[in-house]
Amino acid sequence: MPEIAIQNDRLVDLFTTLCHFNSPPRHEREIVDYVKAFLRGLGLDVVEDNASKAVNGNANNLIATLPANVSGAPKIFFSAHFDTVEPTPNIKIIIQDGIIRTDGTTILGADDKAGMSAILEAIRIVVENNLPHGQIQLLLTVCEEIGLQGARALDLSLVDSDFGFVYDTGPPVGTVINQTPTHDTMEVRIIGRPAHAGVEPEKGISAIQVASKAIANMRLGRIDEETTANIGSIHGGQATNVVCPEVVITAEARSLNPEKVNAQVAHMTQLFERTAKGAGAECLIHLHRHYEGYRLSEDAPPVRAVRSALSALGMDAPIRPTGGGSDANIFIARGLPCCVVGTAHQKIHTHEEFVRIEDLARSVDLTLAIIRECAQMRP
Repeated sequence: MPEIAIQNDRLVDLFTTLCHFNSPPRHEREIVDYVKAFLRGLGLDVVEDNASKAVNGNANNLIATLPANVSGAPKIFFSAHFDTVEPTPNIKIIIQDGIIRTDGTTILGADDKAGMSAILEAIRIVVENNLPHGQIQLLLTVCEEIGLQGARALDLSLVDSDFGFVYDTGPPVGTVINQTPTHDTMEVRIIGRPAHAGVEPEKGISAIQVASKAIANMRLGRIDEETTANIGSIHGGQATNVVCPEVVITAEARSLNPEKVNAQVAHMTQLFERTAKGAGAECLIHLHRHYEGYRLSEDAPPVRAVRSALSALGMDAPIRPTGGGSDANIFIARGLPCCVVGTAHQKIHTHEEFVRIEDLARSVDLTLAIIRECAQMRP
């Protein structure tokens, strides 16, 4: 594949255009329509699935296909998500000294529009220059930020790929996530008994007190090098003169070792139930496996492709585990091999989020190099 000079002005225009779309979860329709038109303009076959029904949103996942122009290469996919962690109405973007950020009143939305713009620009370059490639699909999802819901609802009958690359982690560009935790969430309902707090408090059972005693005795925070646990929220109570009859607690546990996450959840569950029983209260617990963890070897095809592409570019980036999840967890669990690849976004989920233009261009270079490496692969 010949060396292609990245047109930074065009790339920045594409990235900032995507960022100007206000696309919180369940409200991605406008950006989906824009990207659909963009890809169709390049000649890709683009379809939507029916994910909107499953996620209760106004848009679906996009599945776009660029047919191969070389034979024998593996079929690959690239993936990014449309939604941002919070709304970005009236976003004001500032470009200064090679850095793209906002004025601080909103997030930038570079998670995951930095990943998406790198993928789209690379595909545009491939098409414009008729570069050699195997079949490439783009799996662009909705509602990633609220539980990976778009990936869960993805219509797999529309997917025809051997393995792929999910552009959704931080720098340096080209970082490969080789391991993620198994992540469980829990909703705990403590049901006590109301009573007048000033007249007959002894007749009440305080749900707040029960919850507090249980939580005070829990192992929380950093449990060990592989495991964390957290109480996320607690809601309940009516008034200061009423013994609180009910609280609802949300919590989570994660571990790179599935046995450890099971043990941590059992520990938390036991403390809630035992403490409630001792106080004469009722405890109802709903457990949910948010996603399964995974571990990739360096010989896994997507990992090998990224590492080869980095080497060809004279770049280096780490292979590392992470404590979070992404659409890749769902794809892998559903039988779509892939790895998460680092992009240009920094300080994500904050109003200080920013992107370096050189990193954005580097992401495009890496994407083109991955396409070249995969086009040369044979069974």
